[in-house]
Amino acid sequence: MAVALAVAPDLPTVFTTGFISRIGAATERRNHFYMTGSMGLALSLGTGVALSSGRTTLVVDGDGSLLMNPVGLIMAGAAPDLPLIQLVLDDGVYDSTGGQCSPGRQVDLPGWARACGFSHVHTVDTETGLKRALRLELEQPGAPVFVHCLVTPDTAPPPPRVTDHLEGITARFSEFLQPQV
Repeated sequence: MAVALAVAPDLPTVFTTGFISRIGAATERRNHFYMTGSMGLALSLGTGVALSSGRTTLVVDGDGSLLMNPVGLIMAGAAPDLPLIQLVLDDGVYDSTGGQCSPGRQVDLPGWARACGFSHVHTVDTETGLKRALRLELEQPGAPVFVHCLVTPDTAPPPPRVTDHLEGITARFSEFLQPQV
């Protein structure tokens, strides 16, 4: 995830709930929105941000979260000019709830994205591959992008829970999205 944030530091970025949100919140940037609940809805929220702002939006999702609510793929894929990048970190487990195995590696997640209308689909398993895919897509924005990033489960303890109130997170993120005059 650090690679994605380094390549695209200024994009509106929506983090799924759980450990991904906690890791994202450790950077504390005004262009970040941390889901503190609602597993499976990061892509839906990110789609709304991209549609309403017209800005390329990064959604950092997990395999378990995507599997919880794949309808977001249908909605994002139905908008062929949607400026959105969905980065799915696939570690094969529901890490935030105890490390139970997810069926993500048994499902063709990139195939789902293609079938739903994502015109740009990548599968990466290295930092170099992730950087290359993101840089390529940032050079030609305007289509929904799906990046399936195969990772190993993290053994380090996660950062602390997101402590800012949802209202504060929302206000800061909304202010960031306002057009600059």
